[in-house]
Amino acid sequence: MSPAEFNQYLAAHYAIHFDNLDLLKEALTQRNYLNEHPRETGRDYQRLEFLGDAIMQATVTEYLFTRYPNWHEGQLTEMRITMVQTKSFAHFAAMIHLNKAIRLGKGEEMNGARQRPSLLEDIWEAFIGALYLDQGQSVVVSLLQQTVFAAIDEHFFDQFIDFKSRLQEHLQVKGNVAIDYTLLKEERHADNSQTFEVSVAVDGQVLAYGRGSSTKEAEKQAAQRALAKLDAE
Repeated sequence: MSPAEFNQYLAAHYAIHFDNLDLLKEALTQRNYLNEHPRETGRDYQRLEFLGDAIMQATVTEYLFTRYPNWHEGQLTEMRITMVQTKSFAHFAAMIHLNKAIRLGKGEEMNGARQRPSLLEDIWEAFIGALYLDQGQSVVVSLLQQTVFAAIDEHFFDQFIDFKSRLQEHLQVKGNVAIDYTLLKEERHADNSQTFEVSVAVDGQVLAYGRGSSTKEAEKQAAQRALAKLDAE
């Protein structure tokens, strides 16, 4: 997909259209592509990546501050850190088909760089930087509302949160407590999959239960439920 074709795709699916196509090209261009096309003017994505990182930080911060007026500073900070982890950006880059529009060198193409998470993360930030320069903050927010912000309600970011550490920090603010995870049940199913059930207790008092396909997953769910219970009290 060429930058011009990608611009048409953005217009059709996200109501976004770049006026300056050169900015979009820059955001989509890897250094090796320019090395193999010496007659082509322009730069690779790296400067725009720097700008996009700052735009993501500021935009996500403002969104969380407005969207969750009852969250305390620690909750806001944790969610912001979770949302702007670059490892989640690869998901959103693929969602809007950025991977299909990246301009790669032949060697990188053959090595599968188009699907490489680290490159998709960088290109996402560069794209956000280019979009900000071309269309302004409001259009960036519009795109993020359709992608990153919508993912909060779908619990997409839960996979990146260390609920066990968060529960420990929450409970130990006023001193040390004993936190115990106990395996209660292990079930093996006809398809050879397994389900584990655990409890999490604090100083001997059970706070919550969790289930998962591994003890790690079950403990994470138990910690998440315990945190939700504590936050509601």
